[in-house]
Amino acid sequence: MRSPVTSGPESKVQDMFAQSVAVLSRPSPATFERFERRGGLTAAIIYVMIAAVVSAVIAALFSFLHSDVTFFGQLFNRLITIPLGFLTFTGAVYLIGKTLFRGTGTYPEVAYSFALFFVPLSIVSTLIGVIPILGWLAMFLIGLAMIYFGFLAVQSSMNLRDQTQAIVTLVLAWIAQMIVVGVVGTIIAGIFLTGRAITGN
Repeated sequence: MRSPVTSGPESKVQDMFAQSVAVLSRPSPATFERFERRGGLTAAIIYVMIAAVVSAVIAALFSFLHSDVTFFGQLFNRLITIPLGFLTFTGAVYLIGKTLFRGTGTYPEVAYSFALFFVPLSIVSTLIGVIPILGWLAMFLIGLAMIYFGFLAVQSSMNLRDQTQAIVTLVLAWIAQMIVVGVVGTIIAGIFLTGRAITGN
């Protein structure tokens, strides 16, 4: 029996990018299964942090287009909430899948599988998101893609082939993520808004 804390061999970023291309171009539980043990939790976190940094820099550079955000507010908010949201969501997927539906996957497998599609899609979402009107439409479509790939990934990484179980796991994990990220995001925004009020900037 495999331990749920086993991290497995760690993939290089270029390997993960190639695996992401494979997952995005040939979406299926079988494709995810090819790669779920190629890397572990450390590789997944590093990959997600790349997305967080790219998103944070882009959002900060374009913060001048919005009067209700600041450069450093966007920078730190994304650097914190993106990895936090990812870890919360994948952690919830693992715990819910294992507890409610007796899923047999490990957390490193869940994190690594989800990172393979989350990172490239989140970077594309950030890049397109700065474009007025088109950005909202693109982000909506990418959101749908995230749901679809998440549905495939949870079937593979947690071995939940029952579609209803996979959907319930994703929905409950999404609710958990929204609560945690919402609270943390509100705290960060409050800190920076207070800072702006004090300094008058």
